[in-house]
Amino acid sequence: MNTRRVAEKLGLSPERLGQLQGSIIRRSSWPQPRLLRFDKSASGVESGTVIFDNSEVVFGYPKIRRALVLEPAIKRFFPERVAVEEKMNGYNVRVASIDGDVVALTRGGYICPYSTEVAQRILPEEAFQDHPDMILCGEMVGPENPYVPKDIYPTDSIDFYLFDVAKKNSKGTLGVCKTREISEEFGIRTAAFFGEFKPDRAYVEITRIIKQLGKKGREGVVMKDPENLRPSIKYTCSESNCSDLASGFQYYNDYALDFFVSRAVREGFQSMEWKESEEERRKRAQRIGESILLPLVDTVERKMKGEQIVQEVQIRVKSIQTARDFEHHLRRSGTKAIFDQPEPYDDGYLVRIAKLVMSTNDKTQALLEGEMW
Repeated sequence: MNTRRVAEKLGLSPERLGQLQGSIIRRSSWPQPRLLRFDKSASGVESGTVIFDNSEVVFGYPKIRRALVLEPAIKRFFPERVAVEEKMNGYNVRVASIDGDVVALTRGGYICPYSTEVAQRILPEEAFQDHPDMILCGEMVGPENPYVPKDIYPTDSIDFYLFDVAKKNSKGTLGVCKTREISEEFGIRTAAFFGEFKPDRAYVEITRIIKQLGKKGREGVVMKDPENLRPSIKYTCSESNCSDLASGFQYYNDYALDFFVSRAVREGFQSMEWKESEEERRKRAQRIGESILLPLVDTVERKMKGEQIVQEVQIRVKSIQTARDFEHHLRRSGTKAIFDQPEPYDDGYLVRIAKLVMSTNDKTQALLEGEMW
């Protein structure tokens, strides 16, 4: 690795780059290719930024801030026009070609063996042959998503939806127009595009879109500047908030308090802005309450029966080695999981995984035995 060249790409001095190594910047030697990754944001560099041994840099995907009150946020951030896309409910990956090998990076900057195999299978090779510096930023979604399994999309396995394009060694992304251009050129699926709106119509149109998406169980929208001059913002459907709460309360002691509070607060602000009637507000309150109480009671009752609380997911892989590598990837990420024996399926293998939810298991058992909260 050429330290001076890398520091220049990052906008740092070589001395500052050296200071960050070992504390903020961590080495990952597996799987190949070897890399350095930013464990946290530092000195203007996003967390998840990766430096490969060949000195190529893939910057972390910028965090998208969330609007709680939609109308003033639109007017403040998008004074001329706003482009609206669907926010997909899965996990974020950046796909790039490194020395001719396609790899998929998680938001934290790890190479995920499973996501890499999926990307190599789904994405056309010629995309990176024609654009070797391109980074495809997208969402992996579907029921065989081992992080956030959802059966609300048109796939029985897992799929990749492009939502942005970036370039190696460069900060920022290339915006809506370039993303659509790449999508059309190579036939890559993209997040649904709902159009561009002027500020005087945007609030009404986006509210309508949000309500339609909510009925389908979808997550929400991302609002972007069509010229890519301002940061994007996101907004979530009520149904998605409640789905997250239901999932979270099923494993209540393994989620941070902010996970629950932030989603409840979103519901309050949305109810206020939409000027709901008393009846509408009570229906919302009932929906939120059921999302909290029912999965929590189910967890406690299952534990009373002596069951182990696990999150069951599954993946389909071409190679058994990919499943083994993914098991190692989960372990290094701090996730304990039990992998069943791979079952032959079509031209690959189906692997069922039980992700152990240790904190919720232990806490629930202790409370049932009389321990104080």
